[in-house]
Amino acid sequence: MAAKAIFITGTDTGVGKSIASAVIARLLSNRGLSVGVMKPITSGCIERDGKLVSEDAELLAFGAEIELEPDCTPYLLKAPLAPSLAASLEGVRIDFKVIKEAYGRLSEHFDYLIVEGAGGLMVPIAGGLLMADLAQQLGLPLAVVARPNLGTVNHTLLTTFAARTMGIEVKGVIVNRLPEHPDQAEQSAPHLISSLSGALLLGEFPDVKGANDREVVEGVVRELEKDPATAIMLREMFE
Repeated sequence: MAAKAIFITGTDTGVGKSIASAVIARLLSNRGLSVGVMKPITSGCIERDGKLVSEDAELLAFGAEIELEPDCTPYLLKAPLAPSLAASLEGVRIDFKVIKEAYGRLSEHFDYLIVEGAGGLMVPIAGGLLMADLAQQLGLPLAVVARPNLGTVNHTLLTTFAARTMGIEVKGVIVNRLPEHPDQAEQSAPHLISSLSGALLLGEFPDVKGANDREVVEGVVRELEKDPATAIMLREMFE
């Protein structure tokens, strides 16, 4: 039986998709579910022991409490650029078929599968194909990770509108890194996003400090586990 899966996208680069994805993976794992993760394309990989490594994928695996396998990261690119440009510079041809086959194998082995995109939906991958095309090819609904501050309403509405125009289901929006004491823009953003986009507000992830991303993930999970609405968020995301 194929895994229940979701494609995590962001309104922009740097909104905290990887942390949010790892948090979701850990919340599922905490409930005794087997969780797989996939970062189909990573640019800006580091080199370790002569091999390229996706730190984003490692964070997802940490959240899911699993070991990474090759199918989790089909394409690893070194240059911190848009995937299409990084691949071109490195002589790599990104093939959706390769990603779909890796996704299919992972989907057979887990109850749930978290697939994290790179950047936003309109990030170019190869030959005129965008990140949105990859989500569409995989047949996955979206969870959109948005920042909380000024400008986020515009970016989030553009993302949800673009997804629906391409026929991609939007499960909802996660407002990430919401401060403990939000300003006026941050206070109003979640309601405005939900009401104007017509997308469900899946959750508000708190801004938690930590020495590294793993500590942040654990801190956010601790906070969300105190909230009864977290179970509702997971149900809405995967049903």
